[in-house]
Formats: sequence, C-alpha cells, structure tokens
Amino acid sequence: MKTAFITGAAGGIGRAIALRLAGDGVAVAAVDIDAAAAEETAREITEAGGRALAIRADVSQSQDWSVALDAAEAELGPVNMLVNNAGIEGAFAPIDSYPEEMFDRVLAINVRGVFLGLHHGLMRMRAREAGAVVNIASTSAIRGRAGLAGYVAAKHAVLGLTRTAALDMAGTKIRVNAVLPGPVETRMIHAIDALAGEAGRMVQRAGRNQPIPPESVADTVAFLLSDQAAHVNGAGWVIDAGSTLP
Repeated sequence: MKTAFITGAAGGIGRAIALRLAGDGVAVAAVDIDAAAAEETAREITEAGGRALAIRADVSQSQDWSVALDAAEAELGPVNMLVNNAGIEGAFAPIDSYPEEMFDRVLAINVRGVFLGLHHGLMRMRAREAGAVVNIASTSAIRGRAGLAGYVAAKHAVLGLTRTAALDMAGTKIRVNAVLPGPVETRMIHAIDALAGEAGRMVQRAGRNQPIPPESVADTVAFLLSDQAAHVNGAGWVIDAGSTLP
C-alpha cells in the first residue's frame, strides 16, 4: 500500500485529494494546522474502510515537518506520495498599501511551506529512490491579479520550486509536478471574492465563470501521483476550463 502525505487536508482541494487517493487504496496522512478538521477528513476515510491518520502541523515550521513525517511513517508506512497543498489567500489590497506583515505570512505558508515539504519529503524519497510529489499552485502562477500581491508572488514561486525540484531529482525515479487550478469551489475562492468586495473591487476572471469542483483537481493530482504519469515531470498542469486562454 502506498502512503500519501497531504497538507491542507482539512478542507477544499486538500480534502478532496485525500478522499480521492483513499478511494484508490492509498493510506493518507491528513495534515493541517486545524487538528479537528483534519480529524474529520481522516475519520471519513477510516469509516469508509481506508487507512488514515490526522496530524496537526504548521507547514512553515521545519520541526513540524520532521515530527509529522515521522508520525505518518510510523503509523502508515513510508511516504511515497507528497501533496503540498496548504496555503492562505492573504490580503486584498493594491501593492502600495498591501500589509507587509501579511505579505510575509503568505510567503511563509505558501512558499516556505512548499520548500520545506520538498526539502524534507524528497530527502526521504531519495533515500528510497522512488516517489512522486504534486504541488498545488494556481493560474495565478502564470498571470498577475490586481490586489493579490502576496498570493500571486507565492504561486509564481511554487511553480519555480516545482521545476527546480524536478531538475534536482533528475536521474532518480522521483517526479515533481504542479497543478495550476483556476477558481475552485472552496472556502478560499469565496474569501478572495469577499475581500475584493470589501475593497470595492471585483476579481477579474476570463472564460468560464463557474468555479471548478475540487474533485476535478483531485482527479488530476491522483493521475500525476500514479505510475500512469511516469514520464510527466517538472510540469505545471492548468485546470481552469480554458479561462487563461487568450
């Protein structure tokens, strides 16, 4: 049985990925700073006959990664699938009035958290010479969005980290990819719209206006983690129903 370590697994995309992989017979470490919500995800998996463990962790803290990975591997076995999903939206404000402390917080979770996941996760995978990683970026990784300096900068960085990690793992059987979802029907998309509304602005989106169900993102992540995607590496797959097309 394979074991997946999923951050931000308490809700939204992370929870959908956890349930999707569990349905494929993967043991799941549901990791989140919200311990109670992570427990709910793990409970749903175990009640359906799967194996899961809820772990509380702050992805911006290196020690939390070490402790959480140790706990996951002690209970579920070697982690050979890693999904760096945890993230926050930050503030909505023009860059000249964007709060500096919020910018730092967004990068701590959305960028440092992914770096630490790659650092600790790949260290273990390299020792076993196998594994697959998917980082959750965003279409904000390939375009600008007014008012979202922290979030956009972070998602650009996630795509860069993905490509760099894939090159660093060249010659091994370890793959690192990213998915770039457009608007997904989650708490975050509603939070961003609410923040924009409070500022008297509206987030501009092209193409399909209806948010994408998180299960669609989970299906793509499951494929990228599987052996069927053995030759997909360093890629950034856009999942946006065509909204970023010219």
